[in-house]
Amino acid sequence: MKNIAVVGSQWGDEGKGKIVDWLSEQADVVVRFQGGHNAGHTLVIKGVTYKLRLLPSGIVRKNKISIIGNGVVVDPWALLDEIEEIRSKGVDVNVDNFIISEAANLILPFHIEMDEIREDIAGKGKIGTTRRGIGPAYEDKVGRRSIRVMDLRSENNLDQRLESVLDHHNAIRKGLRKNLVKKDKLKSELLKIAPKILQFSQPVWLKIDEFKKQNKKILFEGAQGILLDVDHGTYPYVTSSNTVASSAATGSGCGPNSINYVLGITKAYTTRVGAGPFPTELTDKVGELLGTRGKEFGTVTSRKRRCGWFDGVLVRQTIKISGIDGIALTKLDVLDELDEIKMCIEYELDGKKLDYLPAAVEDQLKIKPIYKTFPGWKTSTNGIKNMDLLPENAKKYIFAVEKFIGAKVSSVSTSPERDDTILVENPFNI
Repeated sequence: MKNIAVVGSQWGDEGKGKIVDWLSEQADVVVRFQGGHNAGHTLVIKGVTYKLRLLPSGIVRKNKISIIGNGVVVDPWALLDEIEEIRSKGVDVNVDNFIISEAANLILPFHIEMDEIREDIAGKGKIGTTRRGIGPAYEDKVGRRSIRVMDLRSENNLDQRLESVLDHHNAIRKGLRKNLVKKDKLKSELLKIAPKILQFSQPVWLKIDEFKKQNKKILFEGAQGILLDVDHGTYPYVTSSNTVASSAATGSGCGPNSINYVLGITKAYTTRVGAGPFPTELTDKVGELLGTRGKEFGTVTSRKRRCGWFDGVLVRQTIKISGIDGIALTKLDVLDELDEIKMCIEYELDGKKLDYLPAAVEDQLKIKPIYKTFPGWKTSTNGIKNMDLLPENAKKYIFAVEKFIGAKVSSVSTSPERDDTILVENPFNI
């Protein structure tokens, strides 16, 4: 039985929602394993649009079990709001189809405030976070002072845990001349929502072990992209979690041998939200065209995405780092109107050629892309479901991408609609 991990091979926003939705129809269990409500997946099913931030994509399908793993940081109020929002669209969320890890760490209001404070005072040095408290929550997790879902069970335990975390945060807030957080008020607010959260709480590692013994197909759903990984991304312009495929094991409580196939969602061009290096960024009419045709605005923040040519060097690098077996190439139809299409195949740094992205941010900001140019196809690929029906130049571009990055193109997406996909191989059936 195949278990699949789905990750973004670029800076996120690669179109994971559509692919994960398609795969979740075949899966029995869908697991979110990192990130928070800073990453969004948009699903369009039978004309209804679902914008998910914390809930796994499998939640919109009947007879699927959706799990939030221990690697996710959870804003409990945002989660409850999202559950109510999705219920209003006819989706049932109950204790039988939704589980949240008892070990998941909580995002609290002071995390969000700290995120905002630090971005505001950073000026030109700001990271470009979504200001949802993700980073500060992960800091408290690593600092061993975080509040976890399980801490909501006991008022006495919650009081002690809040004392610990607020000693830290209030000392910083005092230094920044900000109002101190009142423990009793926050404790009261948490105890009020505790039963609503705890009803879904279980030891996820144990449930996954049960599902494996039952030969259920498990889909591990990543958020963001590998280039935002805190270890392997364009640091410090990264998220605060590990976005690589191996985090599926850590963030859910199963061994790495539980993952049988890694699928990298890969856009046919490149986008990025927020600040940070972007070697192939286009600030001309082509960049505007990609943004307009691709509707490049963030699902969660509505921020306009920066657009550029496909960076083969970067994707080849993320494939090696994350052990990607195959890629799902998305948004091919966005390139339909272009006379020519470029792919970055090498970098130049201080007069020297490089075939990888250097780790130092000052080098990343200086490198210049070296391109290979392909003729455009100047005809619509929208909705095509068969590789043979694609224009010849489109097929040549796809095969060139596949050869350069060293991973098979397992599917090609030709529109936002879930059925408009050219399937080369099904990861669940390999």
